[in-house]
Amino acid sequence: MIGERLKRARAAAGLSMDKLGKAAGVSANMIKKYEHNESMPSSSVLIALCDALDVRTEYFFRPNNIQLSSVEYRKKASISKKVLNKLKADVLDQAERWFELRNLWPRFPVPDFSKPQNLPLVQSMKDVEAIALAVREAWQLGVNPIADLIDLLESKGILVIVTDSEHADQFDGLQATVEGIPVIVTSNQWPGCRQRFTLAHELGHLMLGGLLPDSLDEEQACNRFAGAFLLPEQGVFNTIGYQRHLIEWKELYLLKHEYGLSMQAILYRCKDLAVISESKCKTMFMEFSQKRWRTQEPGSPYPGEHTQFFEQLVYRGAGEGILSDSKAAELLAISAREFRQSRMMAEAS
Repeated sequence: MIGERLKRARAAAGLSMDKLGKAAGVSANMIKKYEHNESMPSSSVLIALCDALDVRTEYFFRPNNIQLSSVEYRKKASISKKVLNKLKADVLDQAERWFELRNLWPRFPVPDFSKPQNLPLVQSMKDVEAIALAVREAWQLGVNPIADLIDLLESKGILVIVTDSEHADQFDGLQATVEGIPVIVTSNQWPGCRQRFTLAHELGHLMLGGLLPDSLDEEQACNRFAGAFLLPEQGVFNTIGYQRHLIEWKELYLLKHEYGLSMQAILYRCKDLAVISESKCKTMFMEFSQKRWRTQEPGSPYPGEHTQFFEQLVYRGAGEGILSDSKAAELLAISAREFRQSRMMAEAS
């Protein structure tokens, strides 16, 4: 039955029943009946609905009907229910295609997510630093910059969804689970350093869950984890020093492009690790505000990250004979002809 999928696609498109009905040549009441599975659209109406909703007909007949659970939004108070519905619909659509691909593999070549064992107990923010370092050690990252955070998280069994939500500034992150697999959502509308901090913050929720005492605020702890995971303590000491009276703006900018962390977040790291005093940090943030850098930092932004893992697995599955051309094309939301051309790199000639 297509009711739930029609309702979700309509929410994603931001259309009322009346507007969708007019686009498909039926009444709003018929749209309501379709969504409640009281009636089925004819083939011509279904095609019109697909055109109006910008989805393929296969969308309505996918075998998977997954649900997000344990959903946690880091959203701003001004975000509307309509925007949240569009965001959730996009996340569910991408997650459904991921799980359909996953279920087609005899043995899916991605491990299940698991927290590193024997993480230290947390009593203070200093212990949060130790958790971040323990995760780095368990994942054999050393203290060097992480070049591609999305790729790292996906290789550890975390599903990362990059949404193109036009209202990206109205939410700061979304974490959920689908069939026990953790899902983290970020936006391609954000600069790369914001994407990465959000991803590391949500990773903090996964790693710190159940370990924090009531005396520590979870959001603040996850912020501390994110900074420590992206720019470890030893990395700060190696690049900035153990104690400074002043840090040059250009230093912060260069470190931003080395570690993928905003200039402001690096400044916070220096304050947290007592490389600079709280008073100096406050003074520098006042200068940030005066220079109007709080919303847009100077120089070129850190480039955004994109997920390619799903697409790579689709082509791998096609190459191994696990997926037919038509199924691969469906999962990538392109035509079979486009898939064959892409597969042979015909578009590059």
